[in-house]
Amino acid sequence: MDFTLSEEQLMIQQAARDFAQSELLPEVIERDNAQRFPKEQIKKMGELGFLGMMVDPEYGGSGLDTISYVLVMEELSKIDASASVVVSVNNSLVCWGLETFGNEVQKKKYLTRLATGEVIGAFCLSEPEAGSDATSQRTTAVDMGDHYILNGTKNWITNGSTAEIYLVIAQTDKEKGHKGINALIVEKGMEGFEIGPKEDKLGIRGSDTHSLNFNDVKVPKENRIGEDGFGFKFAMKTLAGGRIGIAAQALGIAAGAYELAKKYAKERKAFGTEIANHQAIAFKLADMHTQIEAARHLVYKAAWDKDNGSNYDLSGAMAKLYASQVAMETTIEAVQIHGGNGYVKDYHVERLMRDAKITQIYEGTSEIQKIVISRSILRD
Repeated sequence: MDFTLSEEQLMIQQAARDFAQSELLPEVIERDNAQRFPKEQIKKMGELGFLGMMVDPEYGGSGLDTISYVLVMEELSKIDASASVVVSVNNSLVCWGLETFGNEVQKKKYLTRLATGEVIGAFCLSEPEAGSDATSQRTTAVDMGDHYILNGTKNWITNGSTAEIYLVIAQTDKEKGHKGINALIVEKGMEGFEIGPKEDKLGIRGSDTHSLNFNDVKVPKENRIGEDGFGFKFAMKTLAGGRIGIAAQALGIAAGAYELAKKYAKERKAFGTEIANHQAIAFKLADMHTQIEAARHLVYKAAWDKDNGSNYDLSGAMAKLYASQVAMETTIEAVQIHGGNGYVKDYHVERLMRDAKITQIYEGTSEIQKIVISRSILRD
């Protein structure tokens, strides 16, 4: 397996790195403090093609591979995970699901607008009583012939108030269990669709996270994705790819913290020399670098599997499990290397530490990843 990046991939990586430095880094601390959504930055990312990276150009996308996508995710996440999660959701959970499983009418009506960044999307699976147990959907979509009547509540929804297009997973036939679940396209502004309170979060505070309420929302039958009962399978297949995006986000958070820690260690002096010359600090940096490189190979392998048509359920789960663990451990050590300065906002690492934690939770907790991995390896 050759992980040598092509000239095009290197150019995309550099473009993302430059954008992160010039557009995301300024005011990133202020946005975090104010819980302010990076609206202008997201608009510019749409113009650069970052919101529909893997979508066919026929539908307004960039037509790039998954490797290019994870390169962009890593570079953006080094600076601002609140911005990169928008890229992840729009690419992995919304655009990919619509392009792979939507019909031609749905693609032309919704996918083109999403891929170009004209609008952004949201993926609505989690509920107050159905987080990791996605089969326990209490949101219902009653079949009324030519439309569904949607009722229920979704929570922890990224892009909750800023999205225009929502992919909603709902139970149509409880007797059929997971085979009675459907995926519906809901548009902002549909009567009975209300956006609930914004969450006050530990990390990714610039990300727009809300609960959503559906009260007798009339959704046309043509807005169902796939055949009747395909919703649960749609959600699981979509999340499998989403894990790769979040693994790349975790990788970026870890790499960003490591770069800041190394720079600080080479400048900060204690006991007459730069602290990087003290073995206690040098060994921390050695461990961080090794773990990040291992995580990077897992993330690239999962992306390679997806690009080459291989099953990426296992590699994606391993990448997310390990990269999120590395993100948490690396950011903690980065704070430690900074000492007291690491505990204040000006040095960025405390924010990266707070942002790292969510990568172990959303789009499948670490415990869920271990279930996926163990079932996969024990099946052989």
